[in-house]
Amino acid sequence: MNIQTLPSEIEELSFSRNGEHHEREERAFEAFISLLDSGKIRAAEHSNGCWKVNPWVKKGILLGFKLGALRAIPDSGPFSFLDKHTFPLKKFSEEDGVRIVPGGSSVRRGAYLSPGVIMMPPSYVNVGAYVGKGTMIDSHALVGSCAQIGERIHISAAAQIGGVLEPIGALPVIIEDDVMIGGNCGIYEGTIVKKKAVIGAGVLLTSSTPVYDCVNESIIRKSDSGSLVIPENAVVIAGSRGIAGEFARAHNLSIYTPLIVKYRDSLTDARTALEEALR
Repeated sequence: MNIQTLPSEIEELSFSRNGEHHEREERAFEAFISLLDSGKIRAAEHSNGCWKVNPWVKKGILLGFKLGALRAIPDSGPFSFLDKHTFPLKKFSEEDGVRIVPGGSSVRRGAYLSPGVIMMPPSYVNVGAYVGKGTMIDSHALVGSCAQIGERIHISAAAQIGGVLEPIGALPVIIEDDVMIGGNCGIYEGTIVKKKAVIGAGVLLTSSTPVYDCVNESIIRKSDSGSLVIPENAVVIAGSRGIAGEFARAHNLSIYTPLIVKYRDSLTDARTALEEALR
């Protein structure tokens, strides 16, 4: 199937009823998932200075769920796993240049891992995700559906990069190049983390989370597009702020809030540099 005509084919089939065009759906989905699996199409792309979602790609993934039948996952040893047969586990070869350390990690078909990616066990990458060259996904980390991860990212242990498959038009989580994500972070709801930012351990970011920029004395809130955007080079840590009201003051109550405490410099670069020997 022609890649130029595939988007319109997926758009048309996404409105069809169950069984109405079953053979066409299967052919279109197989062409679609092969392109998604190889990184030739993506759920979101950077164009003209901003990130834009490709709704038809999300519709293609949802088509796969509609077509999928519940089947046992083969080669799962003593364990029992069942999933939609349209999204089996992704298979890798040495030619892919991806390093997956033994110990329970898995990647779903329809996710793309670039050469030089390292996965430490156990970790998981969901369908539609794109992971750039030289990125490390540490133990107990998750890369959610359709998340777009740049090059040379370090996703530290137990960090959660949320997925956004629905609504169709919503941007997924975007992590741009050379970002450091600390342990136990949670980045959700289409948050965009710009290049070379550092997200400290335990920071939680959602579209409704205000971020207090202590350097520029400003508050960053979600944009008109609905995404929270963390600026380039920002160093974000978990902080707190007082809650208004007599009861809150009487009990010294405060609420979690992320703080930008500085912008990246040469000292930060030295502390966050990935050890080349690990690669």
